[in-house]
Amino acid sequence: MNHNARLTEEFEAVGSDGVYRRYRLARNVPLNESNPDVLVDFLDVWEPRFPNSQRRFTYILDPRLGLCRERAERLMWGGRSRWKIENQTFNTLNQGYHFEHNYGHGHQHLSVVLAMLMMLAFLVDQSQQLCCPLFAAAWEKCISKRALWESLREIFHRFQVPSMQAIYEAMLSPAKPSLTNAWEP
Repeated sequence: MNHNARLTEEFEAVGSDGVYRRYRLARNVPLNESNPDVLVDFLDVWEPRFPNSQRRFTYILDPRLGLCRERAERLMWGGRSRWKIENQTFNTLNQGYHFEHNYGHGHQHLSVVLAMLMMLAFLVDQSQQLCCPLFAAAWEKCISKRALWESLREIFHRFQVPSMQAIYEAMLSPAKPSLTNAWEP
């Protein structure tokens, strides 16, 4: 934050999620020394985590959003959701969607088809997270997404599966899955 900026407000509040936070708001602050005519609002948020540590989030906002005490938490959640979307997008590379390593780059329209298939896979993944209780239960049981995908791959390799529902039910069942072995005639 610009040290010459006028601190307009600092307060503490318990959020709608029950978490205690400290907020600092500064309005109409120059973006930087190179662009003193570009004015922005700053929102700093601190969350205590452990006795001697805390998480800090800083948001640079358009002054037209009307940063104030009443809107601080809502603007903070909006900023966090934007970070979440960006992180999920960049994490596609860590989840096996390595577009630049796929075969077919430069062969007419194949690279476009591969890009669309990867985006479709990402859309299905996001839809499953939001809408499918079986997926949510399987994810919770596997603890991490990486473990979930490894379990899914294992079931695909070992069994013939009629549907995703059957896969998730097999993952959640404490008994032996009722799937047909893929290697038996």
